[in-house]
Amino acid sequence: MTSKKTLATSLASLSTGLMLALFAAGGATAAPATSQDSSQPQVTSTAVSNSPTDQYWTPERMRAAVPGDVLADKAVTRQNNTGPSVTPDIVERGPSTKIAGTSPTVTQQALHTDVAAINHIGKVFFTMAGANYVCSGNSVISENKSTVSTAGHCVNEGPGAFAKNFVFVPGYVDGTAPYGKWPARKLYAPSQWSKLGNIQYDTGFAVVSQLNGQSLADVVGASGVQFSQPREMTYTSYGYPAAVPFTGQTLVSCTGKAGPDAINPQFKTQGIPCDMTGGSSGGPWFIQGGTDAERDSNGYQNSINSYGYGTRSTTMFGPYWGQTIEKVYRNASSAR
Repeated sequence: MTSKKTLATSLASLSTGLMLALFAAGGATAAPATSQDSSQPQVTSTAVSNSPTDQYWTPERMRAAVPGDVLADKAVTRQNNTGPSVTPDIVERGPSTKIAGTSPTVTQQALHTDVAAINHIGKVFFTMAGANYVCSGNSVISENKSTVSTAGHCVNEGPGAFAKNFVFVPGYVDGTAPYGKWPARKLYAPSQWSKLGNIQYDTGFAVVSQLNGQSLADVVGASGVQFSQPREMTYTSYGYPAAVPFTGQTLVSCTGKAGPDAINPQFKTQGIPCDMTGGSSGGPWFIQGGTDAERDSNGYQNSINSYGYGTRSTTMFGPYWGQTIEKVYRNASSAR
């Protein structure tokens, strides 16, 4: 299904009444594509206390946060067909790795592009089991104008407890928060993730509080979203990779045609060519359309960065956004 798209550059001009009218009039949906997500949609959520989360995340704590991708490892390992010989790990892969051995030395081509900060894409910081982590996230169109998409393992242990101290920092660059730090007041995840840790459903949403009387989408804009779309489309993904050789201080993107996970086809995920490392988890995937207005970060969001294989992984995998993730999104986007 398709949620009505509003570009980041134009969302701020829409009134709340028009936003609600689009949803109420049915403009937020379209006929579903062939179902590729047969699980019964179930949603788990939690309210977040109004503690001074934004004050907790000092520049020092933000820089010291551990890339959250390690939190997805247990889910991949548990479901992995191949056993321990293939380790799920996107923490150490690099953009140009020289592989020692036979001569001449082989150099791996960089699969990412360094890009300027984008207002509605940012970093998410959170605490789980007493440790501080960092992922990536994106402001998405919603009735409440306060919804952020990210990875499921960035909101919930999968299975286990929900995150604490969750904050979204849009437009993050070099330790700065140019549009403020937006604390979450509610977190949402598919029950298949929060109760079973099923990597197939590794997506979460956060509903953030207003800042200075303003909603997130009014300040930074928001992306349109789509669900139950065909597979193997071309995407551009974004994230803040923080593990070597990246620093996590600037935004990175990858573009390519998606293909299935041949190692673990039961995950029903898709992968694109990408060498981003840990910290990029939860960054958005945008469908690349036929016009300039539908390309890059102006497209519809249709997945997130989830996991990769090996220390020199050249593929980033993301979950298929079907009916289950759509239900989670709709619960989050309508939350008050």
